[in-house]
Amino acid sequence: MHVLARRRRDLLALSGLAAVLLAASTGLPAAAKPQRTDPLQQQVDAIHDTGTVGVSAEVTSPVTHDSARAGTAGTGTRRPMPRNGGFRIGSATKTFTATVVLQLVGEGRMSLEDTVEQWLPGVVRGNGNDGSRITVRQLLQHTSGIRDVGPEIPALNSADGYRAERFRTYTPEELVGMAMRLTPRFDPGKGWSYSNTNYILAAMIIRKVGGRSWAREVKDRVIRPLGLRDTSTPGSFPFILGPHARAYTAFGTDTGTSTGTDVTALNSSMGVGAGSIISTTHDLNRFYAALLGGRLLAPAQLDEMTTTGPAPELGVNYGLGLAEIPLSCGGSYFGHRGELLGYVTWAGATRHGTRTAVVYGTSDGNRDTQQAMTTLVDQQLCRTSS
Repeated sequence: MHVLARRRRDLLALSGLAAVLLAASTGLPAAAKPQRTDPLQQQVDAIHDTGTVGVSAEVTSPVTHDSARAGTAGTGTRRPMPRNGGFRIGSATKTFTATVVLQLVGEGRMSLEDTVEQWLPGVVRGNGNDGSRITVRQLLQHTSGIRDVGPEIPALNSADGYRAERFRTYTPEELVGMAMRLTPRFDPGKGWSYSNTNYILAAMIIRKVGGRSWAREVKDRVIRPLGLRDTSTPGSFPFILGPHARAYTAFGTDTGTSTGTDVTALNSSMGVGAGSIISTTHDLNRFYAALLGGRLLAPAQLDEMTTTGPAPELGVNYGLGLAEIPLSCGGSYFGHRGELLGYVTWAGATRHGTRTAVVYGTSDGNRDTQQAMTTLVDQQLCRTSS
């Protein structure tokens, strides 16, 4: 990476020298020569202009690697966004969880058609919830009907709740119990509704099938084999180690400021299996390239993951821990959006993982921010065929 960056700087320096020599020979000022623009930097700047504090993006292919940053690492500072800084990837965690489940399926240790009751007796029960009617497949594709526990967690929903409970530790059983107080949105398989509870249950099933914690299975099956040195499953540890930008959220209200509350410190145990992983743009690119490239799953399991159906809430198609999004240049790509208190990310890869793009911003942003992020991923993945 450093050699490529040095060569790029050398080429830029040579192009600048050429401009000076040309100006000297023609009598024109050097500034008159048109300057080349960097599309990725322009797209990152466009995201920053929508109101985020900081933005960072990275795009990779077998022959290229490009990155760009805009904004600062925090309000009231001139420190730039860190290169390859760590951030909470939010729901992009679901792709990791689905990958581990499908590896266990490929090993013959469980089936996508197994019921939740089979692996977690009595856990999904009450108020119309019935684990004997819900399959593992329905958990991963969000067709179980089980309610999302997220709205029940104070730290995620108000500044007062965050200040009071940002260091609170939840167990998966406690989180599912909270969701069981709510009636299902629909009968299993009769609708589609995004629910973090589905992936908390998937993490519990991983532990039951594999005999080890979700975190240990993710580390040994995905993080370590791919060499994702800056990716971690922090458990109840509330801080991000190493270089990182601050995170801010207004909790869905107009605070009168551009950022809201600093929410960088957070015990993310409420997101086990669903949203708790910390990573970087570089590591996420490696993960999605390896996954879509067939390095983590056998063909049969990768086909299951990438077989998608309508997800009306998202306006895209959804498979097992992966969304399928149309490309403006034709075809589609696979990836996942992630958001957890002030960190918002989009990660995507072409169908065979030959080109990947990851972008994240700090602070909530708005609808324009989301559009600018999806535009960046779309345009960068359309730059080459796969």
